[in-house]
Amino acid sequence: MKVFLVPNFYKHEAVQSGLTLELWLGRQGYEVAWAADQRSGITEPADIDGSDLVISLGGDGTLLRAVRLVGDREIPILGLSYGHLGFLTAASPEDRDILGVVSDALAGEMHVSRRSRLDVRVYSEREDGSAAEIRSSALNDMALARGPLSDMVEFDMTVSGHHIDRLRGDGVVVSTATGSTGYALSAGGPIVNPEFTGMVCVPIAPHTIQARAFLTSPSDVVEVTMSTSRPSVPAIAVDGQFLDPEGVVDRVVVSRAVHDALLLDYGPESFYASVSRVFYGVRRHD
Repeated sequence: MKVFLVPNFYKHEAVQSGLTLELWLGRQGYEVAWAADQRSGITEPADIDGSDLVISLGGDGTLLRAVRLVGDREIPILGLSYGHLGFLTAASPEDRDILGVVSDALAGEMHVSRRSRLDVRVYSEREDGSAAEIRSSALNDMALARGPLSDMVEFDMTVSGHHIDRLRGDGVVVSTATGSTGYALSAGGPIVNPEFTGMVCVPIAPHTIQARAFLTSPSDVVEVTMSTSRPSVPAIAVDGQFLDPEGVVDRVVVSRAVHDALLLDYGPESFYASVSRVFYGVRRHD
């Protein structure tokens, strides 16, 4: 079997734990490969191919990086928390013995949580009038927001051909259930159980009191079309990574991706335990 390690190279403890894991896994007969150090700017290697387990060592950002590296492969991902929040991760050194957690994962004794991902397509028009397209995927969300000119954006929102409204404001977040506790939550959206496979649509600071967050079905397609009557230059981020479309952005189309992300945890109750710890814990101990 092959194990692929994705540490946060900015955190010494995460790297040291990765080295400990590499030594331990090697003694168990496992092949070990590492993601590239993100500080080096080196293109990601293809060593992840053929992996049976991916282990992220860091916070939620590191786990999102692991999901990007896995892509459509549906390799199980075990998140070990060495970060500030660790909402998506399964365990931390403070809570559990890390070698024991990895042993459970390799033995198939952990729960596999299938998490919906987003397929994001950004269509734009180059200066010569030709069309351009960027395609990306996300575990958390796609955020279209006002760009470097700091002007509000105006756009039409359509779901599966049904026009919802023309909105003005700071933008919109389209998230998965997993991403509902990220940017979407900050913008006023609900916390959604990860078993929900539709999308969460949340306007960001809309210039109306009537706009509300809403949920879609798993088969819906969300389309955000930029207004031509009030041109603006939006910033578009997918899981916090900004895209660089060519020319003028015309529209963004978001749908559920064909392949899910497989996150390992200790059961469905892990989600509610994390919600209690992260979003209600401070209030409970006041």
